[in-house]
Amino acid sequence: MMDDAISPPDAKDLAPGPRRLLSRLRGLMAAQENAQKRLDNLTSMIAEETGSDVSSIYLARRSGALELCATHGLKQEAVHSTRLQHGEGLVGQVALTAKPLAAADAQAHPAFSYRPETGEEPFKSFVGVPILRGGRLVGVLTSQTSDARKLADGEIETLQTVAMILAEIIASGQIIAPEELAGLDVRPTKSERFQGGAFSPGLAIGVAVVHEPHVSPVRLIADDPEDEEARLDIAINELRLAIDEMLDAGRLPFGGPTRDVLEAYRMFAHDRGWLRQLRDAVKQGLTAEAAVERVRNEHRARLMQAKDQNFRERLHDLEDLANRLLRHLDETTQDAGAPLPDNAILIARSIGPAELLDYDRSKLKGLALEEGSATSHAVIVAKALGIPLVGQVEGALDRVETGDPVILDGEFGLLHIRPNEEVVEAYADRVETISRRAAAFAKLKDAPSVTADGQPFELHLNAGLLIELKRLEETGAAGIGLFRTEFQFMVADTLPMVGEQATLYKAVLDACGERPAVFRTLDLGGDKVTAAAPAMREPNPALGWRAIRMGLDRPGLLRLQLRALIQAAAGRELDVLFPMIAAPWEFFAARDMLAAEIARAEKYGRDLPKRWRAGLMLETPGMAFAIDEALPRADFVAVGANDLMQYFFAADRLNARVADRYDVLSPPALRLFQSVQQACARHNVPVSICGETASKPLEAAVLLALGYTKLSMAAGSIAPVRTLLNGLHVDRLGAWLASRLNDAGRSLRPELLEAAADAGLPPEAVDNSRII
Repeated sequence: MMDDAISPPDAKDLAPGPRRLLSRLRGLMAAQENAQKRLDNLTSMIAEETGSDVSSIYLARRSGALELCATHGLKQEAVHSTRLQHGEGLVGQVALTAKPLAAADAQAHPAFSYRPETGEEPFKSFVGVPILRGGRLVGVLTSQTSDARKLADGEIETLQTVAMILAEIIASGQIIAPEELAGLDVRPTKSERFQGGAFSPGLAIGVAVVHEPHVSPVRLIADDPEDEEARLDIAINELRLAIDEMLDAGRLPFGGPTRDVLEAYRMFAHDRGWLRQLRDAVKQGLTAEAAVERVRNEHRARLMQAKDQNFRERLHDLEDLANRLLRHLDETTQDAGAPLPDNAILIARSIGPAELLDYDRSKLKGLALEEGSATSHAVIVAKALGIPLVGQVEGALDRVETGDPVILDGEFGLLHIRPNEEVVEAYADRVETISRRAAAFAKLKDAPSVTADGQPFELHLNAGLLIELKRLEETGAAGIGLFRTEFQFMVADTLPMVGEQATLYKAVLDACGERPAVFRTLDLGGDKVTAAAPAMREPNPALGWRAIRMGLDRPGLLRLQLRALIQAAAGRELDVLFPMIAAPWEFFAARDMLAAEIARAEKYGRDLPKRWRAGLMLETPGMAFAIDEALPRADFVAVGANDLMQYFFAADRLNARVADRYDVLSPPALRLFQSVQQACARHNVPVSICGETASKPLEAAVLLALGYTKLSMAAGSIAPVRTLLNGLHVDRLGAWLASRLNDAGRSLRPELLEAAADAGLPPEAVDNSRII
């Protein structure tokens, strides 16, 4: 393949080279030589195979510098003493751009940096390619000759193939033991700590499982390039047909791309440049899978450096397209549903809820995502399943390997990779504490819900999946205070019909028995994308076309859901909650629609609910100030405290930069809660608090003191909240609050925590962040 480095070799002749090199590398790995000797022999092999005078390997240090670690042709005394800083010289340019660079006369290139200790003066031509793994730069492989020459066709592709093999072999420790690479950024071995977002609470200690891992090195080299090219063509055609089918059939799979993204996939799947790169890689001797991985690697390394967000977003499209193509190439490629170790912690760039549900939940103990948000679909599933989840741990995939020991802290948003002994011991103590506390909480499920001074209260469960309904018995919840109906739409390939919806709603009512269940109508839009609510580019999705706004603008969708609810509740009580009501007229229109559907069912002789109630979900400050206008026609009110406070403070509670502006226990916020409760009391309309605010023991105690006797929360919060409320003297707290609500301070939290401590309440019973 490479005996003649000057004339362009024929593509058919290129394939045996990498295979021959790999065969020689196997012999090198078996040789009884020290690490440096094996690296030196490796560069000699590469130089011989490529017909070059010089072959050198520069590996990345953690500082960002590139260290000359082995060479054939340069001075040996330069090895480990020559380091190029970030972007320095031609080698630095290759690393900086993550792109190959070729120069017929290297010393005439404007980026050339002269390093006399290397003795490179006699060498004119230069070719450098990045050594990439997982989109991360491992190093740079260079080739030089003494003659100034124009680059031959296929040489860069050949070196890229060698670099890919080199990255996997070096990172695997087969050429150099990890301990001999101390300080080099090749295969991570040291302890790593990532601070991310605490999206689903809990603690998990286990081993990493990389979602959609890198192609295994054993599948890099093709036995028959023509056969691999045929496999690639078949897979590409299957990919195109699958995308066409999804688009043309009107199906948008949950957790997958929206129609706009699928249109982009269709465009990418027909992109000649992308296809040419794939075929060229196969012609160089790679398998079809390895070709996809190499091209994906190169795109990711380049696009990750882009400052333009549109380019970075394109990366996700290309990555998903590559993953889809890999699945068409090999049905046995590891994916969701693959066998897991007993204590698996999944590490992924992103994951769809359907993919997450495919994993064995008895073995999946935690999930870490490089991307995602607290309101993403995967987070909703993780919370429902009680799986700890940490999001936005950018760079974690580049530092972790399947099988690495990891600790995932869903309370504080931490991911520890290969933790040291001290960290393991500290978390082992926390696990033991959690186990003891869980055993204590389990005894509380049948405890009466009444404060120390005799005030009864109700703790209800928030749910969205049937799997969560078993928590009713486990927690002793009084009922379901909020059932999120949109999740059925998210996980469906097609829009659920009335019968399908009714089956789900009936199962919820059956699980509740005599306990009440409140069904919230579809809260779609914003970040919740389905076939019924395709993605829309809005300047501020949280304030855009979503929830009841979508339901009123697309009444057919809402009517079908109301019909399903009426059908499911035949002979039983039906409580329907309309979300994100911003003005009284919106609630009136929604209530009238429900009444019309009840009348329709009666007209056609259908079985009707024994009684029906229409509720208003209060999530906007505007509705809070107009509540008196709506209450005469409302049967109940549920305060969506999370969104209400977010809009009230104009601050995202999950944004670290403004999180200190968001405090439910500030006097202005408490006055707003009090005004809503007092208005509901005047109109004799039941009112509850839903969501994360109600799930925190200290906040729950304050809300109870303000008159909110019904709280709805996630299953895991019921026992801690009940523990505090059972020991609370609510009248004393109410009197104290009454004297402080007009204070000008930023928050009553410090004084409340101090007062709780003076009352003898343990810190973990007050502050939910310290329960674990």
